[in-house]
Amino acid sequence: MKEDILEQLVDDYLKFNGYFTAHNVKFQPAAIDPDFVKKDDSVASDIDVIGFHPKRIGTDRVWVVSCKSWQSGFDPRAKIAEIEGRKVVSGRQAWRAFRELVKRKWADGLISKIEKLTGCSEFTYVTAVTKLKGDPLIWEQHQLFRDSLHGNPIKILTLQEMLGDLYGKMNTTLASSDVGRLLQVIKASGWKP
Repeated sequence: MKEDILEQLVDDYLKFNGYFTAHNVKFQPAAIDPDFVKKDDSVASDIDVIGFHPKRIGTDRVWVVSCKSWQSGFDPRAKIAEIEGRKVVSGRQAWRAFRELVKRKWADGLISKIEKLTGCSEFTYVTAVTKLKGDPLIWEQHQLFRDSLHGNPIKILTLQEMLGDLYGKMNTTLASSDVGRLLQVIKASGWKP
C-alpha cells in the first residue's frame, strides 16, 4: 500500500514511464553479517517504491526510491552535515533515515533484496523529495553513499520534475490512480504549470 501522496506520485511517475512497481519492500542486514547487532538490526527497514522496467538495461532498469515528503524541503548539504555530525533529528539519529546509504550492512541487505526481487544488482537509487533546497550533486556524488551502494548511481527526483512529466503525459483515458485522475481534472480545467 502506498502510504503518502509523494509515494503515490512516484508510483504514477514510474508507471507512466513503463515501470512495474512494488511498495514498502522490507529489507535488513543479514544475520550472518559480521557487523549484525540483534537489538539494532532485527527490525526491518523498507524502501518506499521499487520500479522495474523490462525493456531497459543497466542501472536504469531498476529504480529504488526512498520518498522524503518533508514540506520544509530537502537540503542535501544540511542532511549530510546531520549524518556526519551524528545529530539527533525528530528523536532519532539522522543516519537512521538513510541507513542504506550510510551503513554497509544495511546497503548490502538492500542490494540483496533488490537482486532477489528483480534479478539485478545494478539499479538507480532515487531520493524523491517535495522540494530541493541546494545542489543535488552534493547528495548524488557523496562518496560514502556511492561506496555503500557499490557504485550504483544516486539521483534526486523532485516533485516538480514528476508533476511536469506526468502533466505532459496525461490524456483523456481515465487514469488508474487518484493522483493521475486529479492531474487529468487539473489539465482539463485549462490550468498550466
